[in-house]
Amino acid sequence: MENYCDLKGKVAVVTGASGGLGADAARAYAQQGADVALLARRKERLEALAEEIRSTGRRALAVQCDVAHEESVEKAIEEVIGYFGKIDILLNNAGVAIRGGVCDLCVEDWDMGMDVNVKGIFLVSKHVIPHMIENKYGKIVNTSSINSIAGDKDDMFIRHVYNASKAAVRGLTMGMACSYGKYGITVNAVGPGLFESEMTADTLFKSDDFLKAYSRIVPLNRPARKGELNGAILFLSSDASSYITGQTIFVDGGFSIV
Repeated sequence: MENYCDLKGKVAVVTGASGGLGADAARAYAQQGADVALLARRKERLEALAEEIRSTGRRALAVQCDVAHEESVEKAIEEVIGYFGKIDILLNNAGVAIRGGVCDLCVEDWDMGMDVNVKGIFLVSKHVIPHMIENKYGKIVNTSSINSIAGDKDDMFIRHVYNASKAAVRGLTMGMACSYGKYGITVNAVGPGLFESEMTADTLFKSDDFLKAYSRIVPLNRPARKGELNGAILFLSSDASSYITGQTIFVDGGFSIV
């Protein structure tokens, strides 16, 4: 059977690759034949993941990068291009989830949430897209969230800057898709539901009451399992989705339809 998500010969850049959903996606890209550039602030974690990926026969490059600072981004993308010669796929996955509502958040926390979750996508895309335009090909996947269309009523889980920033990701995705499609570049987003990650392990997954309530609401009756975001990411990163752009696919067990 033909593998429609075959990524052999492709180079994928993953931001926020030092753990959680980003590291899972990097492994999935390598399993489908792509070489992978791993970007994050925690270089030691990236190096360990790069070694793991190299052991499978794929090339991997670990690059320390703070997506909220343009000088760091520009340097990182130059290093990736210098090493691989091109970038075919960009997964803008770096993100932070800061707790608090508008009455509680300090300006610094608000700025951090917007800087990492939105400005980070702007900056990395700004320095990657010119290479994609030159090659007349590119697949960009941005990580939004179910929280771009749903809030949290319980004070314990309120994250207003996360809501705002992830909704902005959806809007930015549509704008980029409209502007760069003529260059052979598709831009889509994934909207994860409840996955266990560094953001949620010590918050949402620590509350049995929340997990029980969530499972009662969600049509599939459970939170997501490890790796269940990868299918959507691989689809949007491959030529299987060649006529899809500007879309957000919610990978949420049906939460968004109830």
